[in-house]
Amino acid sequence: MTTRVGVIVMSAVLLLYFVVVGQRAVMFVLTGEPAAVGIGVALIVLPLVGVWALYRELRFGAKATQLSRELDEMDARADDSLPVRPSGRIDREAADEAFPQYRDRVAADPEDWSAWFNLGLVYKGAGDSRRARHAVREAIRLHDRDMKRAGHEE
Repeated sequence: MTTRVGVIVMSAVLLLYFVVVGQRAVMFVLTGEPAAVGIGVALIVLPLVGVWALYRELRFGAKATQLSRELDEMDARADDSLPVRPSGRIDREAADEAFPQYRDRVAADPEDWSAWFNLGLVYKGAGDSRRARHAVREAIRLHDRDMKRAGHEE
């Protein structure tokens, strides 16, 4: 719950920043001076990129949470079977040892979103955040595709 509150607060602050920068950008453009117009255009484009990036991150977090809950309901989360440190994080050595098992599950059924999600959890436990995010993105893509095929729009 505290993570969710933190994300909401940070998102609100970031959106406020985008609004203020956007207002300043319009003021620069309205001066008509070539240099000011250039700065204004840049200040308009950058917040738009920021809003897009914020949306993508929030969507990723929401979808990952949804898939995590679904796996909880199925009692099929990888991190439930791996030992954790007192901080609640997966023990890195255990994740390293379990990695081949989860990699093989994905290789055996590359269309199974739950296998990809669990692989992402093990990657994260092993400290490989880049591959963890890739695996979870793939899980989200496969899950969304399965929901569309089943007639559930999300």
